[in-house]
Amino acid sequence: MQDDVYMIVTEGWQANTELVPPPLVVARYFAAEQKGVAELQAAQEAIAQQLEELAEEHGGEGGLLEEAKNEKGKITKTSLKAFMKDIANDDDVETQNVETQNIASLTNQYLQLIEQESEAGKQVKEAQKTLDEKVAAKYKKLTQDEIKTLVVDDKWLAALAAEVQAETQNLASLFTGRIKELAERYATPLPKLSNEVDTLTGKVDAHLKKMGFVWK
Repeated sequence: MQDDVYMIVTEGWQANTELVPPPLVVARYFAAEQKGVAELQAAQEAIAQQLEELAEEHGGEGGLLEEAKNEKGKITKTSLKAFMKDIANDDDVETQNVETQNIASLTNQYLQLIEQESEAGKQVKEAQKTLDEKVAAKYKKLTQDEIKTLVVDDKWLAALAAEVQAETQNLASLFTGRIKELAERYATPLPKLSNEVDTLTGKVDAHLKKMGFVWK
């Protein structure tokens, strides 16, 4: 905040990315577009997860795709095609063999997922590029009042609110811990403690008497 104030004093309310970070502009003006990018990213990640699961299930030792890995131990589009070519050229493998059919089916499934992930990645990049262009254009159109709102409300007050929330949680945690400590310390009622002290005192006195010590 101190740096922001210095910048404002020396340069005024300028719409630059240091005073007004892009995420603030996105959150206030392009939330729908950002949501769209996030959804595309989630779809891409879901496909990547499917690929990872197939690789783990079938790419290990004895798996149908064990021989489909490249030199780095990865299953790729290129390594899959080379693998299928090797199988097709293998005279010892019958074309109607059930395992061969399973390998072909699994390979096609893997290749389709690779294509889908690639296409999803392109969609993410395109959507992000479009969003970045909109944000860049918006910077040029921001009024001084809009800049003040972004800096004061969305940046400063939000940061202060987060700090207050964090401090409140810390105090609440300390307070809860202190209450628990006191509850454990005074869990036993005082009369009960007194009785226990008397009982223990009696036992100590008895032992001392046996040892020849008598308190006066």
